[in-house]
Amino acid sequence: MVENAGQFKRIEEFDLFDVETVKLILRGESVVDWHRLNLATEQRAVELLEAMEYHPAEPADRARLDKVKYEAISFLRRHFDFPIPKPVERASVEELMLIASGKGHRQLCACTILKAMHIVHHVECRELAFSLPMSMQDVFKLVEEKVYRVIGDMLAAGFPITEFIGGRKNKDSLYTKLLSKTETTAANVYDRIRFRIVTRSADDILPTLLYLSKRVFPFNQVIPGQSLNTMFPLKSYLSQLESVRGFVPLLQLGIGDDLTQSGNTFSGKAFRAVHFVADVPVRLPREHLDNAPHAWALGPVVSVLSEFQVVDTDTEVTNELGDGSHSAYKSRQKQAVMRRLKLGTQGSSRKSDTPPRSRRRG
Repeated sequence: MVENAGQFKRIEEFDLFDVETVKLILRGESVVDWHRLNLATEQRAVELLEAMEYHPAEPADRARLDKVKYEAISFLRRHFDFPIPKPVERASVEELMLIASGKGHRQLCACTILKAMHIVHHVECRELAFSLPMSMQDVFKLVEEKVYRVIGDMLAAGFPITEFIGGRKNKDSLYTKLLSKTETTAANVYDRIRFRIVTRSADDILPTLLYLSKRVFPFNQVIPGQSLNTMFPLKSYLSQLESVRGFVPLLQLGIGDDLTQSGNTFSGKAFRAVHFVADVPVRLPREHLDNAPHAWALGPVVSVLSEFQVVDTDTEVTNELGDGSHSAYKSRQKQAVMRRLKLGTQGSSRKSDTPPRSRRRG
């Protein structure tokens, strides 16, 4: 493992890459729209690969990473006649990340390859999930074990977490959610497995997000368009901190103070939280791959959509007062479902429960 991979950084210690990571999480942006990576050292590159559950020092994992890289390069050449300098083509994945953090034509080429690799990896992880001789419930268990282990380590180390809850959506909750949505298909439910973290203070939230991006999910696997931030006017928040305000003009895709508006009509207007969906990677036990030899070609890692909510203690107390409470949310949702079952969509002027959602609702 990378030395100091478990370090909990205060926001005063963030570098440019750290700030861009939490910005992507809060705003639900896509790494495909980035034009540079801003990694300072090879250690940070290895750390990112380990967050993706790869072990770069192991020959099998190195071969897998090279396979994804050459498939991405082949795709770019087949369809776009994309010219790639030989030094970039021969570079390791870690070296590609550092080139993508530099300047010039090689930097552009490295960035383009990494974006294509991101898509190749995503597609093959999805294919692997459908090729396994194991149920999704067993895969969910692997995710839960990983998250519980990381949160347990954080609590043991005295990190500023006051509450943690994990769980899976039960069938009745799934039925209710689908009946409240226009798109009544289970494929559109992102919170079958979900986690809720309460931090000591609001200033602990961004450091917690950064830590989770190193230990639970890589930043690039946050699902675009599924984030909700009703807590941080980000530009103002960062600009008031002397240690990071210099990064604000350098951030890709711009930054403002706009908060994300919830598309969930059942949430209270006063509800505040940071909420996002990530494709959490888990490394499969060898015995499961051995029982499906064809799956070996897709690598040892599968990703699972998981919903996260992070809030601080004071905000959590406020949320549970009045119309922001969970019970009030469920009451509004059930009333809307009953109206719809009796009268159809004409029975309600409310819009359906569409993403992004504003909290982990059972």
